[in-house]
Amino acid sequence: MTAAPDLPTVTEGATALSISGLTKRFGATLALDEASLAVRPGTVHALLGGNGSGKSTSIKVLAAVHQADAGQLTVGGREYDLRSFDSVDARAAGLRFVHQDLGLFDGLSIAENFALDAGFPLQAGTRIRWAHLHERVTSVLDSYELHVDPRTPINELRPADRTMVAIARALQDADTSADGESLILVLDEPTASLAQHESALLLARIRRLADQGQTVVLVSHRMSEVLSVADDFTIFRDGRTVATLVDASPTEDELVELMAGRAVDALRPVAASSAADELRLEVRGLVSGPLAGIDLQARRGEIVGVAGLVGSGRSSLLRTIFGDLSPRAGTMSINGRPHVPRDVAGAMRDGVALVPEDRGREAAFADLTIADNLSMTRLRTYWSWRGMNARAEQDVSRRLISDFRVKASGPAAPFTSMSGGNQQKVILARWLQRDPAVLLLDEPTQGVDVMSRVDIYRTVREAARRGTAVLVASSDASELLALCDRIVIIREGRVDEDLDAETLDPDDLTRKLLRATSVRQEDETA
Repeated sequence: MTAAPDLPTVTEGATALSISGLTKRFGATLALDEASLAVRPGTVHALLGGNGSGKSTSIKVLAAVHQADAGQLTVGGREYDLRSFDSVDARAAGLRFVHQDLGLFDGLSIAENFALDAGFPLQAGTRIRWAHLHERVTSVLDSYELHVDPRTPINELRPADRTMVAIARALQDADTSADGESLILVLDEPTASLAQHESALLLARIRRLADQGQTVVLVSHRMSEVLSVADDFTIFRDGRTVATLVDASPTEDELVELMAGRAVDALRPVAASSAADELRLEVRGLVSGPLAGIDLQARRGEIVGVAGLVGSGRSSLLRTIFGDLSPRAGTMSINGRPHVPRDVAGAMRDGVALVPEDRGREAAFADLTIADNLSMTRLRTYWSWRGMNARAEQDVSRRLISDFRVKASGPAAPFTSMSGGNQQKVILARWLQRDPAVLLLDEPTQGVDVMSRVDIYRTVREAARRGTAVLVASSDASELLALCDRIVIIREGRVDEDLDAETLDPDDLTRKLLRATSVRQEDETA
C-alpha cells in the first residue's frame, strides 16, 4: 500500500484549517514540497511521518518559528500567506500550541503559569488580584476535568496532569473569543515522556475535548495511541502529503507502510531467536531500590523483556546491573564470573552497556559533536604519546553513522542537530561498537519516530544474533512483543511471571500487568 488514490478527502467548506502548496527550503534541502493538510472541525487529526518527512517543519511554520517559501493557510474562512505569517497572525488565527517541552515553570503555581501567558489581573496600582486569578483559573481547570487547587506548584502534579494544565492554559481564552470553538489546538508529541497508563489518561481527555467540539491536530510517534484517538490522518513523506484518511480505521501496518513507502516487517513480532544455552547474565536474590529479591537469567543471543508498572523496579534492575546503584543483597554473574561492579566503569569492564530512559540528561553530551558522543566509550583507543588521533576518530565515526543508518551531515555536526531517533541510534552505536556481553535498554524508543524505531529494532536483533544478551525495560506492550523472546513481569520487587513472548498479544500482556496490580491490592486488603 504505497498510494491512496481511493481514500476520501475533506470536502470544501468542511474544514477548520487547510494548508495548500506549503514549501520550505533550508539551503539545498527541500523540507516541504507543496504539502497540504485539511482538518475537519471537532476532530482529532493525526499528522504522521518519519524523520525528514516535513511534519515538524510544517508545525513550526504554523507556529511562526519558520517562514515558508510558499503556501496558503485558511482558518475560519480567513486566508494567510505563509511567506509572511508571524506569531501575531498565528494567535489571531486561533492556533494554540502545546509542544513536547510544555513550557511550564515547575516552581510556580498553576495560576501563576496561567497568568504568565494571559496576564495578571491587577487592582488600582500594581497589586495582583489573587482571589480573582484563582477563581478564573479554577473555572478553566474544572472545564478540563482538572479538579486541583490553582495554587498547586507544577512540580507536584502527575505527568498527565501537567500536560493537561498546558492544554488548559493554551485554550484558556476560548470562552472569551468571538467563537469559542474556533481555537485549534496543535499537540506536538504530548505523550512522548509519559508512561503507558498516563498516556491513556491524557488521550481519553483529548478525545473528550474533540467530542465537545474542540479541533485538535496531533503529532505523535506512538502509532497505537494515534489509532486509539484520531478521526482523520494525514501522512507526510519526503516533504509531501502522500495520503489523507478521513473518518477511517487504518491498521498500524497500513500507516507505517504509507510513511515508509514500502512494506515494513521490523515492527511485527518475530519468531524467538536461536539463543544458546550459555548463560550471559544471572541475577539471584537481588535487593536494590524497590527490588526485593529478584531472580533473572538471560542467555547468549536472547532478548528478554522486563515489564511492570511504574515503581516496579524495572529501571532499578538495569541500573544495578550497570553499577549505577549498589545492591543491598543478592548476587550477579556474567559469563559465569561474579559481577560485582563498584561503579559504572567496573560494569563496563565486565561487558555491560546501558541506554537509559532519559538520553538527554543521562546519555547525551548535547554540547559536543556526533563524533565526540560516539567516541566516549572508546577514548583510550584514540590516545597515544602523540595525543589524540582525530583522523581515526572521524573515520570510525563515519563508519558508525553509515552502519547504524544515522541521518546526519557528518561526524562534526552537533549532536543536537539530529532528531530524537537519530540521537538514539548514536547512543546505541556508541555502546555496540564495544560488542557488549549484556546490553540494557530502558524505554529504547521513547520519543522516537516510527521509521527510526524500525532501524533500532533491527540493530538490537543484530546485536543479539552476534551473541549479546539484551534486557529491554519498556512500558510499551507492543514493543516488548515485537522485540523479545521472553518477557518477565515484575511485581512487588520480584519476578511474578516469566512468559514466552510468542504466546502473547498486547492485550494479553496488559491484562497480566493489571492482574498483578489487582493481586497486590487484594493482598493489601486481606
